[in-house]
Amino acid sequence: MSASRRRGTTPSNDGRQVKARRNSEKTTQVCEGVSMPFLAKPAAPATAWSISDGSLEALKWVGLALMTGDHVNKYLLLDASPTLYALGRMVMPLFGFVLMANLARPGAFQAGMHLRVMRRLTVFALLATPAFVRLVGWWPLNILVTLGLATLIVWLLERGGAVARVAALIAFLIGGALVEFWWPALLCCLGAWGFARRPDGVTLLLWALATASLAIVNGNFSALAALPLILGARHVDIPLRRCRWVFYAYYPAHLSLIAMVLRPA
Repeated sequence: MSASRRRGTTPSNDGRQVKARRNSEKTTQVCEGVSMPFLAKPAAPATAWSISDGSLEALKWVGLALMTGDHVNKYLLLDASPTLYALGRMVMPLFGFVLMANLARPGAFQAGMHLRVMRRLTVFALLATPAFVRLVGWWPLNILVTLGLATLIVWLLERGGAVARVAALIAFLIGGALVEFWWPALLCCLGAWGFARRPDGVTLLLWALATASLAIVNGNFSALAALPLILGARHVDIPLRRCRWVFYAYYPAHLSLIAMVLRPA
């Protein structure tokens, strides 16, 4: 009797076993691939919050209009309009979100966008300084410096590593004492950046809380009104062409004009 028969098997049975084993391996491979998607590993969640370029540009123009009304009310009308004041509290969250949404774009860090933005903000913050000092004083530094500091912190966090994280913390703690709207403004920007990178319920809540912290400076929670405006903007595609330099140039230009019109005290 052959060895195969002593083991209770036959050559044909061996062949069937090998074939069955191969079929089992193929079935396993199919289950792990795209042929059976319900058994495949779930796809990674999206890492960026989508909004059309036109809608993002529209948010920037809304911010510019509200900022103008707020500054006219503050410097020329001596805060005579509570409505303009309340609407003006939306400006910081709007500008912060527009900036952070652009910085959170895929490949922005690798393309050097953060460094370019910091250079532009520095140049136009310096241009705005004479008028800002005339209207406000030397402290705090104007909002372009606030946005530049927020960009620096995000850049450091994007670089990663213990040294960069410590530097980001130092920039937040020290820089927050120097810029307009102080630490709440930085928290608002960082909250928007976190939500734009990974939109979920947790990051939305953190962003809302960071925005609400502006009430410490503003005296009210009107800044929160910017959030539904931003969230709603993603559902429309406004055909608006991007004007990159308008925001940078408009800030020192309109402050200079107000400073010229303002009568000496």
